[in-house]
Amino acid sequence: MKQAVLILASMVGMGADAFYLPGVNPQSFSKGDPVKLKVNKMTSTHTLLPVDYYRLPFCQPDGGPVMDNENLGEFLAGDRIESSPYRLRMREDMFCEQLCITNLGREEAKGVSPNKMVRAIRKEYHNNWIVDNLSAASKVEDDATITTRYWQGFPVGFIGDDRMAYVNNHVNIEIMYHAVDTEVDKYRVVRFTVEPFSVKHDFEEVEEDDDDNTPKKEGEVKRIRYAEINNPIYACDEKKGFKNHTSYPMIKSKHEPQPASGKALFTYDVIWKENKNLHWASRWDIYLSMDSAIPAKVHWLSIANSMVIVFVLSAMIAAILVRNLRRDFSRYNKLATDEEKAEELEEFGWKLVHADVFRPPSTSPLLLSVFCGTGMQLLCMTFLTIIFSSIGFLSPANRGALVMAELLMFVLMGSVGGYTTARLYKTFKGKSWQRATTLTALLFPGCAFCLFIVLNIIAKSQDSTDAVPFTTLIVLLVLWFGISTPLVFFGAYFGYKQETIEFPVTTSSIPRQIPDQPWYMGIPFTLIVGGILPFGSCFVELYFILASVW
Repeated sequence: MKQAVLILASMVGMGADAFYLPGVNPQSFSKGDPVKLKVNKMTSTHTLLPVDYYRLPFCQPDGGPVMDNENLGEFLAGDRIESSPYRLRMREDMFCEQLCITNLGREEAKGVSPNKMVRAIRKEYHNNWIVDNLSAASKVEDDATITTRYWQGFPVGFIGDDRMAYVNNHVNIEIMYHAVDTEVDKYRVVRFTVEPFSVKHDFEEVEEDDDDNTPKKEGEVKRIRYAEINNPIYACDEKKGFKNHTSYPMIKSKHEPQPASGKALFTYDVIWKENKNLHWASRWDIYLSMDSAIPAKVHWLSIANSMVIVFVLSAMIAAILVRNLRRDFSRYNKLATDEEKAEELEEFGWKLVHADVFRPPSTSPLLLSVFCGTGMQLLCMTFLTIIFSSIGFLSPANRGALVMAELLMFVLMGSVGGYTTARLYKTFKGKSWQRATTLTALLFPGCAFCLFIVLNIIAKSQDSTDAVPFTTLIVLLVLWFGISTPLVFFGAYFGYKQETIEFPVTTSSIPRQIPDQPWYMGIPFTLIVGGILPFGSCFVELYFILASVW
């Protein structure tokens, strides 16, 4: 027994070093180890349609780009993670490394249809690169400020003062690393920043000499030259020995930006910096807080506004109800006089409606039961997703995990939806239980799937990465008909086995006639007022939620 206790205690002690992101293991690198830089879809705030990175004439790796193995959530989110030609090695700086020469398309002019690159720049598309599963931050510099943004990647290009489009054909890839405390000479990536530049290189193409037998140091990466630069910036000047990285003043002083047309030479610098204060487990914190771009005061004011509205409305409703109930109780408890008994006063107050409160709807009790079952299914999915997110299983490091978790939770909660529908429909004395169960399994998922198909066709026509492959559609149909639908019938079976819901008051056989109501008690006005007040209590936080999703 003592040995078992000691073994259990040692296992608990071993588990104390676990990371806060379940399912995500850190990757350690030695000096000189290759570090993969991958590219993802390009996104824009001016359009909801992301596009594939290699849809534009960017440099491609030898043999063409290779797509990563993506999960279902990544496909549904439109992610398309692919390999890139950028070569990075741990703790090895690179200076003005040449990537390739590519033709960006025809020159921009009036009356001429712009090329793909120009159209993407004018729509403000952004690149989204990934290093060690960490998204790229964007550093933008001008004459007065240096701005770093930890969302939406970095821009493909910009529109100059002359209203022409210019492409960012040079990037400074700045990577921070941290030494691993438990391993010798091992390092981990903790931050990834890209600073884009536009440099118009005056160059002449050269052929790479494959017979160059110049001895290289062990682990040294051979420099690939695609062009001879006639007007090199200081960082690209071979005669000066590649001692300084590209900077904004270096480009601003002499060089013009690269137009988004014609042949362009793409180059990049790699800068490694050690950060002893930032650990691997905390590297996502700055992305989640957006580097305090939105002050916490804004969120606190929004929460205070929501609380005030909720408390005021709740107090108003409570005051009205309490006042009416007290008046009714006082009249019911008062001894009636002979005249009042003779008049046989009619019921008043809440007793007027107590026999009609739990009356089944006359229009379609079946649809009400189906909607309640689907709502309970969505509610359980929401709560379970929030719980798993709060304990770290749905971290942003797990790409596509949130979408996949929502989908799987909805599928697995089909039993809850079927049980709720069956129990409520039985209480309403419904007879078409097969129809009610079938509608629970098919109505809401069917409407959502039809809308999804329409949006998928639109995305496919625009050649967007939001278009889901046919195999993914098959997987969704299997989840729907193979798992969700049987679970709905399974839950409905147990729901119909239960007794009907007992209400605290009986329902009269004859419904009470509802008198004509004033205009402000009508359905349109009450719907508007009933929607505006809750919206006013949450619209600020709702904006941030939708902005983070887009």
